[in-house]
Amino acid sequence: MRLIFTGQYNLNPRQLLRRCGYAEFVDPRTGETSYVRRLSNGFYPRFHAYLERKEDGFQVNIHLDQKQASYHGHTKHSGEYEGEVVEREGERIKAATAALKLT
Repeated sequence: MRLIFTGQYNLNPRQLLRRCGYAEFVDPRTGETSYVRRLSNGFYPRFHAYLERKEDGFQVNIHLDQKQASYHGHTKHSGEYEGEVVEREGERIKAATAALKLT
């Protein structure tokens, strides 16, 4: 699911995601930075978000990781990119950031 945010906020995109309960995660294999919010005390399931800065704001690409890759040598997992749970999380992020929008 893609969430698009335009305008200016009183926090930067990284801080907005942290305010929504996401922790920064740097993939040890690729060095790529993303953000995760765990749904239990284990590593999975978790919401996984990628932040992309845009000219007039930023975009958050979010999905739900249900579990780790089930076979050796693969980085793919069973992720949900749409559906009721992902939509509810997208709405939660939008609501939390709306109060912080300046323009």
